[in-house]
Amino acid sequence: MSSSSNDLLNTALQHHRSGRLVEAEQVYREILNREPDHPDAMQLLGTLADQCGHHEQAVELISRAIQLSPRPLAGWHNNLGEAHRKLKQLDDAEACYRRALEVDANHAGAHNNLGLFLQETGRTREAIGEFEQALELQPDFAETHRNLATALHRAGEPERAVHHLRRAVTIRPKYARAQHALGLILHETGDHDSAVEALRQAVTLTPNDAEAQHALGIVLYESGRSNEAVTHMQRAVQLRPDMAEAHHDLAGLLRQQKRLDEAITHFREALRINPHSAGGHANLARALQQDGKLTDAATEFRRALDLDPSLHSAQGALVHALQHQCDWKDLADQTRLTIQSINTSSSMGQTISPFIGLTLAEPTSAAQQLACAKAWVNQNLTVWQQRAPLYHEPRTPRADDHIVLGYLSADFHQHATADLAAEMFEQHDRERFAVHAYCYGPDDGSAMRQRLLSAFDRYEHIGGLSHEQAARKIANDGVDILIDLKGYTEHARPQIPALRPAPIQVNYLGYPGTMGADFIDYILVDEVIVPASEQPHFTERLVHLPGCYQVNDSRRAVEEQTPSRADCGLPDEGFVFCCFNNNYKLTPAVFDVWMRLLHAIPGSVLWLLEAHRVAADNLRREAESRGISSDRLVFAPRCPPPQHRARYRLADLFIDTFPVNAHTTASEALVADCPLVTIAGNTFVSRVAASLLQALNLPDLICTNFEDYEARILELARNQDQLADIRTRLHSARKTTNVFNGTHFARNLKRAYLTMWDIHQSGEAPRPFAVSH
Repeated sequence: MSSSSNDLLNTALQHHRSGRLVEAEQVYREILNREPDHPDAMQLLGTLADQCGHHEQAVELISRAIQLSPRPLAGWHNNLGEAHRKLKQLDDAEACYRRALEVDANHAGAHNNLGLFLQETGRTREAIGEFEQALELQPDFAETHRNLATALHRAGEPERAVHHLRRAVTIRPKYARAQHALGLILHETGDHDSAVEALRQAVTLTPNDAEAQHALGIVLYESGRSNEAVTHMQRAVQLRPDMAEAHHDLAGLLRQQKRLDEAITHFREALRINPHSAGGHANLARALQQDGKLTDAATEFRRALDLDPSLHSAQGALVHALQHQCDWKDLADQTRLTIQSINTSSSMGQTISPFIGLTLAEPTSAAQQLACAKAWVNQNLTVWQQRAPLYHEPRTPRADDHIVLGYLSADFHQHATADLAAEMFEQHDRERFAVHAYCYGPDDGSAMRQRLLSAFDRYEHIGGLSHEQAARKIANDGVDILIDLKGYTEHARPQIPALRPAPIQVNYLGYPGTMGADFIDYILVDEVIVPASEQPHFTERLVHLPGCYQVNDSRRAVEEQTPSRADCGLPDEGFVFCCFNNNYKLTPAVFDVWMRLLHAIPGSVLWLLEAHRVAADNLRREAESRGISSDRLVFAPRCPPPQHRARYRLADLFIDTFPVNAHTTASEALVADCPLVTIAGNTFVSRVAASLLQALNLPDLICTNFEDYEARILELARNQDQLADIRTRLHSARKTTNVFNGTHFARNLKRAYLTMWDIHQSGEAPRPFAVSH
């Protein structure tokens, strides 16, 4: 090589290494114009062509350079292999890498690239071996650490993958792709806070990387930090307006925040980009349902199932949507399909919501409800419950020897849970307990919210914390018994108890069934709703309370003035059957009975809750189809609880639903001295009203089948003296029993909590027990 060519080659290399590729190419070509068979310039020009995406030209140039070279060079064969790999000429690529290693077995780059080739062709274990050899030769090769991590992750070794990604970012702190990969794998392993930290590093280094912004948004959301997640999802769709996944996930976050118009817009944009996404149609349906567009929601659920009939979550959601709008045309068929899904579905991503599994129009068995809950836990909570428990053992001794109770809920405001439990919170024995609230719901500014703030010794708002941060706070606060008041109902955060922030964890009040989770030790029940023989169908240990399991507040406000019948749209005369249960609890079988009752009792009306116009219109049509004038259905608009309770005085008889009973609604009726007739089924969700009636010494209002239910209601509607006697008995029972006495309930609950604590302190595993009368 002439001295002038040597100088030119050095100049070209400086340009090349500095990223000035146009200038580098010009100088390489100048050399080749002077010396057409200059192997170094030819090989480097081929490498540059490969970098610029001209892979065929790269193959031609590097192959010619190898032929011209007086001696074999491993790096050149390695570079040729890269060009072949990018052209998908896999056999040629492998041959080049292996030839490079024949020339120089210690060529780290060739081991690395052969590893990439092997990984792309599915030979993951061989790839791992090549990456490991590359790192033995060049331990500070950051890219190879990342490549090895990818292979290890595919091979099911996430811990080793994390180790090598941490090594990569230690070697090269500004290695954004490694930070991104590290965040994703940490997220999969359940270390969400560390995942957030890694992904924050990635977006700091590459703020215009839409995929990194999207990934950070997902991890923030799944960690419980929705507000931050929205910011990063919005940035992702700004950077990549055609990124369907980002639009979809942003929409899900906006739906959670009840920004429904925005959510629906982004769901629709995601579906414009990817119209065949079954999950996208299903989630659009959920947003439409939440926005009150029930008919449109059902249509979208059906589209989702047309695209993917195995999408069991959409199947269950469709049924729930049909129940909410009282659209029963094909409800029986859809319910049958949903029950089949519960019986057969265990695949990841295909489970039915446990709450839907409890509340179908056809009763599910306790065994089916358990299977549904377990499948959902396996899908959604495995990475959380596999983590080491966060609570600290042994507990640091406390001078006051108080047991710390922690109540976890989103409902510490004007809500049914608060209406039931406020007095219990106030009346816990402060000689034995310190009572904490951990709230992740809104502050509605209500009088109930203010009452609850005063009811607890410590009130912590954890809505802005991730699941892990919230759980760590509970653990660091020394909570001994954590009571989850939400279960799997709307807005629940079961990820928090899944991290085991307390040594004893309890399912109570909000969710009428088993959570199917090993991280919940006990469930508070009574012998009516869950007999001891049902223990095999609960992962929690049954704790039987005396009387009724449902706490009630003796201070529950009822408006003194009773509205007139005219005010409520009721006729001046005639028997008033009422049922203020949510629409999803109404079923064709129950409605058949109700219409026969209206036919049998001339002038009678059925007074229902007006939850939605579509549902009301459907119910009117159902009545007409059964020969009953639709004007005999009267719909009560929602109103504040004290006024709602007062209007029960206008009802003659509350007629319950089946298989999902009235729960809080039942106690609302009974506290207003409105008698109630129910059917007791075989599961928790179908026996709550029976539990209340049994505790009030009114077992004669509990039926076991539709025939007896219809006959009993007719008997009372036709015999005003008998009905008046029952109303008198109910009024007396409210005064003489402790069903509506939160203070008495708190005393029984104290004994339950103390027994749980004694069992724990003795080193025993949780076990079922009963609190005696």
